[in-house]
Amino acid sequence: MLNLAVLLEGSARSVPDRTAVVAGETRLTYARLEAMASAVAASLAGRGIGRGDRVALTCPNVPFFPVVYYGVLKTGATVVPLNVLSTAREIAYYLKDSKATAYFCFEGTPELPMGAWAAEAFKEAPDCGLLVTMTVDPAAEVETGTTLTAFTEGAATSFDSVATSETDTAVVLYTSGTTGQPKGAQLSHSNMVQNVQVCHRLFGVESHDVHLLALPLFHSFGQTVQMNAGFGAEATLVMMPRFEPGAALELMKSQRVTIFAGVPTMYWALLNQENAEGADLGTAAESLRLAACGGSSLPMAVLTGFEERFGVPILEGYGLSESSPVATFNRTDRPRRPGSVGFPVWGTQAKVTRPDGSEADVDEPGEIALRGHHIMTGYLDRPAETSEVLDEEGWFRTGDIGKRDADGYLYIVDRLKEMVIRGGMNVYPREVEETLMTHPDVSFVAVIGVPDEALGEEVKAYVIRTPEGTVTPEGLVAWSKSRMAAYKYPRVVEFVDELPMTATGKILKRELTA
Repeated sequence: MLNLAVLLEGSARSVPDRTAVVAGETRLTYARLEAMASAVAASLAGRGIGRGDRVALTCPNVPFFPVVYYGVLKTGATVVPLNVLSTAREIAYYLKDSKATAYFCFEGTPELPMGAWAAEAFKEAPDCGLLVTMTVDPAAEVETGTTLTAFTEGAATSFDSVATSETDTAVVLYTSGTTGQPKGAQLSHSNMVQNVQVCHRLFGVESHDVHLLALPLFHSFGQTVQMNAGFGAEATLVMMPRFEPGAALELMKSQRVTIFAGVPTMYWALLNQENAEGADLGTAAESLRLAACGGSSLPMAVLTGFEERFGVPILEGYGLSESSPVATFNRTDRPRRPGSVGFPVWGTQAKVTRPDGSEADVDEPGEIALRGHHIMTGYLDRPAETSEVLDEEGWFRTGDIGKRDADGYLYIVDRLKEMVIRGGMNVYPREVEETLMTHPDVSFVAVIGVPDEALGEEVKAYVIRTPEGTVTPEGLVAWSKSRMAAYKYPRVVEFVDELPMTATGKILKRELTA
């Protein structure tokens, strides 16, 4: 028997009175959180929902997320977390594709009406028989479905987790869908629990860690590295529904945060935050013992700048939704090499391969392949797509380009799909971005390929200048020309005030156009 929900159950038995969740003025002890999750589980079981069923969940970083997440798991059912920015049309697709039997959704805000979109999508998914809306006001009513308050009214507050098999699917995470329709990566209870144990080995477990949870919980990074790992280690989770650098610094200070995990754009925002009210950088970082970064490559200029100002090293790692997600990480017992994502974690193998499947030489770029306990069992109801990325020996083709140095350190070069082919030559956007970030007037940058009649693709850079920056597009092109090979440097530069991002903080390059 192995059920991911035991992470919460075990801590609730061990430290029932410890604060598990802080969200604004709300504080929930482990005992209270477990009781609320049990009420959800009992109510679902009363509707006949359990092992083999899938339950969708749309919720920002508020206490409702872990309450429903673990409540679903306790019944033996599978959780299907959805991006909070998903529209009604997209939600309907997820509900139908996952064959969800129930759907829990936060009511949202006027700017982001999740509840209204959920009700519209629910009507388009006839096989989904239950819609539960989580409202801030317990007495609120809804036109479609029921509220969480009404759904759990009178339910038992004690519920022993169903004995699921370690190979049963605990979570289905939908990929971003950069090509074709999004696919659901099936992650087993064993995948998820063992990845949590990996996190504990990597980061250590202090007597009472405090996590600042700015990463969205519907994504694998925040879900595994902070929520599941945090609750499994009896930590306190301070929730941010939406990342804002000034508020993050305030919470670091007021809540004595010891662990922060984020994507590169979050570190860039913190680095560029100038003395938010009452939260200077030094004071905010006093209790911080660990900063972790993943999601995409961290520019060297951001890494070194953050470490100089915060006095805390950033440990970079690498993973994907399909790998639960942690696959490689810098280790505290080995010298850190900035720019590297370290070594394969415990129980994981990694290799860099050529197009013919043979292993690449030292410092030779190739596609990264992974194998280990954390790799998904496959894409939901998509055997053909699964076989394209998972071979019979268990190797998962990531679609990411990487290289290894002579000592085995792994470096991420770029996404295979984002590589620019200019006149037959391969250009890796990250390499160009790293160079541009060293210009004193450049704050942040995203590089893409744009169509070109003569060359096939041309290199274009979207640049956010520093507040004092005066460099012109022509000046930056000339500066780049002297520092990069002729086929690499961008011929086109466009200055922008901001870059489009996903809800997880990744640059949304497919929305950048010529």
